[in-house]
Amino acid sequence: MFGWAIKSLLNQRASFAASVVGVASAFVLVLFFDAVWRGESVQIVSYIEHSNPDIWVMQSGVSNMHMASSYIWDWKADRIAEIEGVKRVTPILYLNTAIELGGVDYFGYVVGLPEGAARAGPWAISAGHAMPGAGEVVIPARFLDIAGIGIGDQVSIADSQLSVVGLSEGTYSIANPVFFMRYSDLSDILSAAGTYSYLLVDLQPDADPGQVVSRIEDEVEKVNAMTHEAFVASDFRMAMHMGVQILVVMTAIGMALAVVIVSFTAYTQVTRRQRELAIAKALGFRSRMIYLFVVYQSLVVTLLGYFMAIGCTYALVGWVPHWVPNVTLVMSSSSAVQLGASILTVAILSSLPAALRVARLDPVQVFND
Repeated sequence: MFGWAIKSLLNQRASFAASVVGVASAFVLVLFFDAVWRGESVQIVSYIEHSNPDIWVMQSGVSNMHMASSYIWDWKADRIAEIEGVKRVTPILYLNTAIELGGVDYFGYVVGLPEGAARAGPWAISAGHAMPGAGEVVIPARFLDIAGIGIGDQVSIADSQLSVVGLSEGTYSIANPVFFMRYSDLSDILSAAGTYSYLLVDLQPDADPGQVVSRIEDEVEKVNAMTHEAFVASDFRMAMHMGVQILVVMTAIGMALAVVIVSFTAYTQVTRRQRELAIAKALGFRSRMIYLFVVYQSLVVTLLGYFMAIGCTYALVGWVPHWVPNVTLVMSSSSAVQLGASILTVAILSSLPAALRVARLDPVQVFND
């Protein structure tokens, strides 16, 4: 049965190849959009992951950094520094706002760094300095390609002009490029003297993060303390949630296209082979065997399209960033596996119209036609 189904497909090679390419294109749409979405989601938590304190402390009711605001009085940072198990507290001020570079506004996140807070600053510098001084800013190096902005150029943040003093690596995404400036400058912009946004808490080597989290929340009012792992997971969930509806729609469109293409292939194969199938029925082939013929063909087309889509998407993930530097792509093996698991459903759904035609085949009528 399987050999018969394959031979039947190969007899119509042009149609077969076009169907495989069409299905692959539909799956590439799903995988590529997922790669864009996941790439942006990973970049959104990049700063949090690289800062890597043992504990994050923020305003009560806040549990993430993406699209959030948090304010903590400076005396709370001093109080937390005295809690048992705490080695060091590094405060930062944080703002999400529009930033003007070269006459174009970009939405970005700004981190205000106190003096000596290098551990909360950029982790990789391609040019210039990592720590900004008064009136200075460190910007993502990607803006050199995107906007032509480099060392010595001017950047406007909330109507304040700052001079670019450093270019950081790994801090750019379409959704939230991360900028670094001096705490005092950002505090003046926000009129937020005496407050911080987040506290990066490093612990003594023998301290238990869970216990210290409990102590902080018990001893300091109106703050939320989270282990680094919990904070990263919370922020990543928020980032993923922001695009989940779009991903569902694009996945549905891609799957629908694959179903239509495979359905059309299976249906046309049955139409072209109806005399052959009628003979098989007349010779005693059960309907179940004829149905399997249609399903086998749908599976072959769908599987070949799937594997072609995997290869094309991996190639695009490696190629696109060289030509479109502001796009971050991350190919997820779990997404590829999930898509692979769904191809059985696609193949079965696609074969239903053709199977219905097979069920209605009347050998006598076919030969009389």
